Amino acid sequence: MDALVLLGSFFVLMMLGMPIAYSLGLSALIGALWIDIPLDAVMIQLASGVNKFSLLAIPFFVLAGAIMAEGGMARRLVAFAGVLVGFIRGGLSLVNILASTFFGAISGSSVADTASIGSVLIPEMEKKGYPRDFATAVTVSGSVQAILIPPSHNAVLYSLAAGGTVSIAALFVAGVLPGLLMGLTLAVLCLFIAKKKNYPKGEVIPLRQALKICADAMWGLMTMVIILGGILSGVFTANESASIAVVWAFFVTMFVYRDYRWRDLPKLVHRTVKTVTIVMILIGFAACFGYLMTLMQIPLTVTNYFTSISDNKYVILALINVMLLVLGCLMDMSPLILILTPILLPVVTKLGIDPVHFGMIMMVNLGVGLITPPVGTVLFTGSAIAKLSIGTVSKALMPFFAALFVVLMMVTYIPWLSTWLPRALGL
Repeated sequence: MDALVLLGSFFVLMMLGMPIAYSLGLSALIGALWIDIPLDAVMIQLASGVNKFSLLAIPFFVLAGAIMAEGGMARRLVAFAGVLVGFIRGGLSLVNILASTFFGAISGSSVADTASIGSVLIPEMEKKGYPRDFATAVTVSGSVQAILIPPSHNAVLYSLAAGGTVSIAALFVAGVLPGLLMGLTLAVLCLFIAKKKNYPKGEVIPLRQALKICADAMWGLMTMVIILGGILSGVFTANESASIAVVWAFFVTMFVYRDYRWRDLPKLVHRTVKTVTIVMILIGFAACFGYLMTLMQIPLTVTNYFTSISDNKYVILALINVMLLVLGCLMDMSPLILILTPILLPVVTKLGIDPVHFGMIMMVNLGVGLITPPVGTVLFTGSAIAKLSIGTVSKALMPFFAALFVVLMMVTYIPWLSTWLPRALGL
């Protein structure tokens, strides 16, 4: 009955249209009153939920991504990707995927990826003869890479939701191979569709122009080297790499590229603060909600339920995948990570599944939810940029959903894709 009050009040509040963060907070208060614990205890959890040093990485990475997204870096990365693959049949779709790989390794945000790459490439692809719905589908599906390839904001949230028992650095590194696998799978699909529908080839860029484009893009690509190289070499932590990325992004945008106006910086910082505030409120209220779930022994109950169905970890993973895919269609990624990780992590660890591996499974599952109606934020962003209906873009996404499902199955049932690189680097 306790769990019914807590979870039932949360879903009722959410269905009434209340924002998820406030639904979590109010349902936590209702649950506390129901089991008669002091509200002071809930407030302490709220404060301690956001009073974690590791959370500093989120505002820094968000700010670095915002500076680079609006400072001309996305356009230069698109041009660089065009040099590498733009001359192939269907080359602009490959440019889209590859540019998302590069930009995702800088911004760590699928929404920022879609907004930046999509605003450049969706009109360009349509101009070159690609259907607008196909161009939008390529853009939004390619942007899912950003939640896997470091620096992923969601990896930080997963580490937090796991109680800090999973290293952020290990999660960053673990996302490299699954992220590249996703990009490769989508690229193969684009090549197949381009050949079948005879989409146009691009032109080979002259050597002198190609060298200039590459030199121009290297300033942005150095951000990846700073973030990953610094963490892996032990020179600085994930938090420190995020702050250094902000300094580097500011330097490149304002003093090298000089496409951004100084008077627009306060507005950019204001938007970043609003984004971070929303995330921090969500984290604080999720901490309260998780505390109540622990007191009500909901994680233990869920663990016993799953293990009563089967002791085969592959069967349990299949059931968890189905549940995550369904929930990903109904809720945004961040709250699901914060709510479900404390519930499902005990289940999978009891079955001997590596927490880092499970983190990648969650990322891919919930990443698919970002491009799935009715609440897919990345899908909404891409549709708004392309000025197409959600239904039109969703129909064009069908083959891309199949490709992402293949990636999900590989990440789920081939653990070394997620665990080999962290172990090889001693993380």
